[in-house]
Amino acid sequence: MSIEKAYNIWANQYDTNENRTRDLDKKCTIETLSSYEFKNVLELGCGTGKNTEWLLTKAEQIIGLDFSQEMLNKATEKITSEKVVFIKADLTQNWEIENEFADLITCSLTLEHIKDLNHIFHQAVLKLKKDAYFFISELHPFKQYAGSKARYETNNGTEELEVYTHHISEYLSEAENNGLKLVELKEWFDEDNTNGLPRLVSFVFQQ
Repeated sequence: MSIEKAYNIWANQYDTNENRTRDLDKKCTIETLSSYEFKNVLELGCGTGKNTEWLLTKAEQIIGLDFSQEMLNKATEKITSEKVVFIKADLTQNWEIENEFADLITCSLTLEHIKDLNHIFHQAVLKLKKDAYFFISELHPFKQYAGSKARYETNNGTEELEVYTHHISEYLSEAENNGLKLVELKEWFDEDNTNGLPRLVSFVFQQ
Protein backbone atom coordinates (compact mmCIF):
# COMPACT_ATOMS: atom_id res chain seq x y z
CA MET A 1 0.00 0.00 0.00
CA SER A 2 1.30 3.48 -0.87
CA ILE A 3 2.07 5.89 1.97
CA GLU A 4 -0.50 8.35 0.66
CA LYS A 5 -3.25 5.73 0.58
CA ALA A 6 -2.30 4.49 4.04
CA TYR A 7 -2.54 7.97 5.56
CA ASN A 8 -5.83 8.60 3.79
CA ILE A 9 -7.21 5.52 5.53
CA TRP A 10 -5.54 6.40 8.85
CA ALA A 11 -7.02 9.93 8.84
CA ASN A 12 -10.37 8.87 10.34
CA GLN A 13 -8.76 7.50 13.47
CA TYR A 14 -5.47 9.44 13.66
CA ASP A 15 -6.63 11.93 16.30
CA THR A 16 -8.52 9.42 18.45
CA ASN A 17 -6.63 6.12 18.54
CA GLU A 18 -4.04 5.40 21.20
CA ASN A 19 -0.76 6.76 19.87
CA ARG A 20 2.11 7.53 22.21
CA THR A 21 4.30 8.84 19.40
CA ARG A 22 1.67 11.37 18.28
CA ASP A 23 1.03 12.53 21.84
CA LEU A 24 4.70 12.88 22.72
CA ASP A 25 5.32 14.79 19.50
CA LYS A 26 2.68 17.35 20.50
CA LYS A 27 4.33 17.77 23.91
CA CYS A 28 7.76 18.02 22.28
CA THR A 29 6.55 20.67 19.84
CA ILE A 30 4.95 22.86 22.49
CA GLU A 31 7.76 22.60 25.02
CA THR A 32 10.46 23.29 22.44
CA LEU A 33 8.85 26.09 20.45
CA SER A 34 7.31 27.97 23.38
CA SER A 35 10.61 29.79 23.84
CA TYR A 36 10.82 30.98 20.20
CA GLU A 37 9.10 33.91 18.51
CA PHE A 38 7.69 33.47 15.00
CA LYS A 39 5.07 35.00 12.72
CA ASN A 40 5.08 33.06 9.45
CA VAL A 41 5.16 29.27 9.78
CA LEU A 42 5.53 26.56 7.14
CA GLU A 43 4.32 23.27 8.60
CA LEU A 44 5.58 20.19 6.74
CA GLY A 45 3.45 17.06 7.12
CA CYS A 46 0.76 19.00 8.98
CA GLY A 47 -1.61 16.02 8.88
CA THR A 48 -4.85 16.61 10.78
CA GLY A 49 -3.57 19.88 12.22
CA LYS A 50 -2.67 18.39 15.61
CA ASN A 51 0.18 20.89 16.04
CA THR A 52 -1.37 23.64 13.92
CA GLU A 53 -3.84 24.47 16.67
CA TRP A 54 -1.07 25.32 19.11
CA LEU A 55 1.11 27.08 16.51
CA LEU A 56 -1.85 29.41 15.91
CA THR A 57 -1.50 30.73 19.46
CA LYS A 58 1.78 32.34 18.42
CA ALA A 59 1.84 32.62 14.62
CA GLU A 60 0.24 35.24 12.36
CA GLN A 61 0.24 33.03 9.26
CA ILE A 62 0.60 29.27 8.77
CA ILE A 63 0.88 27.25 5.58
CA GLY A 64 0.39 23.54 6.19
CA LEU A 65 1.60 21.04 3.59
CA ASP A 66 0.65 17.36 3.46
CA PHE A 67 0.32 14.71 0.75
CA SER A 68 -2.79 13.10 2.26
CA GLN A 69 -6.02 14.78 1.18
CA GLU A 70 -8.00 12.96 3.87
CA MET A 71 -5.63 14.23 6.57
CA LEU A 72 -6.04 17.75 5.20
CA ASN A 73 -9.81 17.35 5.19
CA LYS A 74 -9.69 16.60 8.92
CA ALA A 75 -7.45 19.63 9.47
CA THR A 76 -9.82 21.97 7.65
CA GLU A 77 -12.76 20.63 9.65
CA LYS A 78 -11.01 21.46 12.92
CA ILE A 79 -9.28 24.71 12.01
CA THR A 80 -11.18 27.51 10.28
CA SER A 81 -8.85 30.41 11.07
CA GLU A 82 -8.11 32.82 8.23
CA LYS A 83 -4.49 32.68 9.37
CA VAL A 84 -4.13 29.10 8.09
CA VAL A 85 -3.93 27.67 4.58
CA PHE A 86 -3.69 23.91 4.00
CA ILE A 87 -2.21 22.70 0.71
CA LYS A 88 -1.85 19.19 -0.71
CA ALA A 89 1.80 18.84 -1.67
CA ASP A 90 4.49 16.25 -2.29
CA LEU A 91 7.48 17.26 -0.15
CA THR A 92 9.82 15.24 -2.35
CA GLN A 93 9.18 17.78 -5.13
CA ASN A 94 9.99 21.51 -5.10
CA TRP A 95 7.72 23.33 -2.67
CA GLU A 96 5.51 25.94 -4.32
CA ILE A 97 6.00 28.42 -1.50
CA GLU A 98 7.53 31.89 -1.71
CA ASN A 99 11.25 31.90 -0.91
CA GLU A 100 12.20 33.46 2.43
CA PHE A 101 8.61 33.17 3.63
CA ALA A 102 9.08 31.46 6.97
CA ASP A 103 10.31 32.53 10.39
CA LEU A 104 9.82 28.90 11.35
CA ILE A 105 9.52 25.62 9.48
CA THR A 106 8.25 22.61 11.43
CA CYS A 107 8.44 18.97 10.42
CA SER A 108 6.91 16.35 12.71
CA LEU A 109 6.79 12.57 12.21
CA THR A 110 7.26 13.00 8.48
CA LEU A 111 10.87 12.38 7.50
CA GLU A 112 10.80 8.64 8.19
CA HIS A 113 8.68 8.45 5.02
CA ILE A 114 11.16 10.45 2.92
CA LYS A 115 14.35 8.88 1.62
CA ASP A 116 16.27 11.98 0.51
CA LEU A 117 16.87 14.30 3.47
CA ASN A 118 19.10 16.58 1.42
CA HIS A 119 16.13 17.67 -0.69
CA ILE A 120 14.16 18.58 2.44
CA PHE A 121 16.97 20.61 3.94
CA HIS A 122 17.70 22.33 0.62
CA GLN A 123 14.07 23.36 0.18
CA ALA A 124 13.85 24.48 3.80
CA VAL A 125 16.84 26.77 3.39
CA LEU A 126 15.17 28.40 0.39
CA LYS A 127 11.94 29.06 2.29
CA LEU A 128 13.52 30.29 5.54
CA LYS A 129 14.23 33.92 6.25
CA LYS A 130 17.69 34.86 7.51
CA ASP A 131 18.21 33.71 11.11
CA ALA A 132 14.92 31.74 11.00
CA TYR A 133 14.45 28.27 12.53
CA PHE A 134 13.85 24.73 11.27
CA PHE A 135 12.28 22.46 13.90
CA ILE A 136 12.25 18.69 13.39
CA SER A 137 10.59 16.07 15.60
CA GLU A 138 10.90 12.45 14.49
CA LEU A 139 10.77 8.89 15.74
CA HIS A 140 14.15 8.24 17.33
CA PRO A 141 16.36 5.99 15.20
CA PHE A 142 17.02 3.89 18.30
CA LYS A 143 13.31 2.95 18.26
CA GLN A 144 13.60 2.14 14.57
CA TYR A 145 16.62 -0.08 15.23
CA ALA A 146 14.39 -1.97 17.69
CA GLY A 147 11.67 -2.43 15.06
CA SER A 148 9.30 0.48 15.70
CA LYS A 149 7.64 2.15 12.72
CA ALA A 150 4.47 4.07 11.88
CA ARG A 151 1.47 1.75 12.12
CA TYR A 152 -2.26 1.82 12.73
CA GLU A 153 -5.01 -0.71 13.41
CA THR A 154 -7.55 -1.82 10.79
CA ASN A 155 -10.37 -4.37 10.76
CA ASN A 156 -7.89 -6.75 9.13
CA GLY A 157 -5.13 -6.20 11.69
CA THR A 158 -2.16 -3.86 12.03
CA GLU A 159 -1.09 -1.90 8.94
CA GLU A 160 2.62 -0.98 8.95
CA LEU A 161 3.90 1.83 6.74
CA GLU A 162 7.05 1.86 4.66
CA VAL A 163 9.73 3.88 6.42
CA TYR A 164 13.37 4.92 6.11
CA THR A 165 15.82 5.06 8.99
CA HIS A 166 17.73 8.33 9.32
CA HIS A 167 20.55 8.32 11.86
CA ILE A 168 21.13 11.35 14.08
CA SER A 169 24.45 11.91 12.33
CA GLU A 170 22.58 12.10 9.01
CA TYR A 171 20.32 14.91 10.23
CA LEU A 172 23.35 16.81 11.50
CA SER A 173 25.43 16.35 8.37
CA GLU A 174 22.60 17.28 5.98
CA ALA A 175 21.90 20.41 8.01
CA GLU A 176 25.57 21.40 7.97
CA ASN A 177 25.86 20.69 4.25
CA ASN A 178 22.99 23.12 3.66
CA GLY A 179 24.39 25.87 5.85
CA LEU A 180 22.20 25.37 8.92
CA LYS A 181 23.61 25.42 12.43
CA LEU A 182 22.34 23.28 15.31
CA VAL A 183 20.67 25.22 18.13
CA GLU A 184 19.05 22.39 20.10
CA LEU A 185 19.01 18.59 20.11
CA LYS A 186 16.88 16.69 22.61
CA GLU A 187 15.76 13.10 23.11
CA TRP A 188 12.24 12.48 24.38
CA PHE A 189 11.18 9.50 26.53
CA ASP A 190 7.85 8.00 27.50
CA GLU A 191 7.00 9.14 31.03
CA ASP A 192 6.78 5.55 32.28
CA ASN A 193 9.99 4.44 30.55
CA THR A 194 12.62 7.11 31.15
CA ASN A 195 15.35 4.47 31.45
CA GLY A 196 14.44 2.78 28.18
CA LEU A 197 14.92 3.83 24.58
CA PRO A 198 13.98 7.41 23.72
CA ARG A 199 10.84 7.56 21.58
CA LEU A 200 11.56 10.82 19.74
CA VAL A 201 14.46 13.04 18.81
CA SER A 202 14.05 16.74 18.12
CA PHE A 203 16.30 19.32 16.51
CA VAL A 204 16.21 23.07 16.14
CA PHE A 205 18.42 24.38 13.34
CA GLN A 206 18.94 27.99 12.42
CA GLN A 207 19.45 29.56 9.01
